[in-house]
Amino acid sequence: MRLYKYFLIITTVAMILIACGFDNYDAPESVLQGKVTYDGEALGVRGTGEAIQLQLYQDGYELRDHIPVYVKQDGTFQATLFDGEYKLVTRNQNGPWVNARDTVVINLQGSTNVEVKVTPYFTISDESLTLSGSVLNATFDVTQIVSTAEIDYVSLLVSKTAFVDDVSNIARKDFQDLQAGTLTLSMDMAGNNEFTSAKYLFARVGVRTIGADQAIYSKIVQLK
Repeated sequence: MRLYKYFLIITTVAMILIACGFDNYDAPESVLQGKVTYDGEALGVRGTGEAIQLQLYQDGYELRDHIPVYVKQDGTFQATLFDGEYKLVTRNQNGPWVNARDTVVINLQGSTNVEVKVTPYFTISDESLTLSGSVLNATFDVTQIVSTAEIDYVSLLVSKTAFVDDVSNIARKDFQDLQAGTLTLSMDMAGNNEFTSAKYLFARVGVRTIGADQAIYSKIVQLK
């Protein structure tokens, strides 16, 4: 029994020393930051729910599992990593762009900026979003980039916070049977209690492509 107690003590001490050894590893300090772009412009995406993901891989590791990097609603991203060579790709079948999955090779030494270039099905530009009483009025240009792409629906979205998308909103209206070009749409929020009581209001436009898992979005506009 005494030998068994000594064995337990030695085992416990060994485990503590091993744990302390792990704790003494340096934390990653290098910063990878960048943006997802088309024609040099960052693309607006859904920023909530970790909906848009990039994937980092590093050769030479047994598991070779990816490191997820989540894209913010303004198209930017950031990750803190160890120095080394990484391969960055978009997640398969994820995002409002062609599923090319081109690899960006990154030699990370300290802080590094990268640009992930994609081909969106559509882009949104020259958006004007204004509030007149309870009515949101929106005028914007939808440009078709991929000739075979078709619009599933266009959304007008309003939120009480600066996070605005098809999930984070207090008011939403979808429009179908639309084509690319200059669009003028409106949404009446009369009777919406959250709209009435909101101290701040933000809005944006989304365009969902048939077959895509996510919409592309305009920049966010503060209405009040």
